[in-house]
Amino acid sequence: MLIRYPEEAPFHTPVFVVTHEKRDPWERPGGLACLVNDGIEHALDQAREAAGDRDVRIAGGGATILEHLNAGLVDEFSITLSPVLFAPAPACSTGWTRPGSRWSRSVRGRRRG
Repeated sequence: MLIRYPEEAPFHTPVFVVTHEKRDPWERPGGLACLVNDGIEHALDQAREAAGDRDVRIAGGGATILEHLNAGLVDEFSITLSPVLFAPAPACSTGWTRPGSRWSRSVRGRRRG
């Protein structure tokens, strides 16, 4: 399968992608993508090392976020929701299994009408 990506990476920061396949890092103008196939903890360790004193951001669908939350790897998070449903997918509000976690929630929005 041929995957086409822009000539210049859009993130301008190192990106660590959790995958099931072993692949070499992919460097291009604008950033480096490292494909990590030995777990979320290893990917997060690499991202933290690359970030230094900056924040590390985890992106993905509900299953990816829940995996990090349930493993106790998230200090703080925010969720941006779009009121569009494309296909069935795990919701971030279900499947939360980490006992004793306390998360606050802040909801802001503007009513359209």
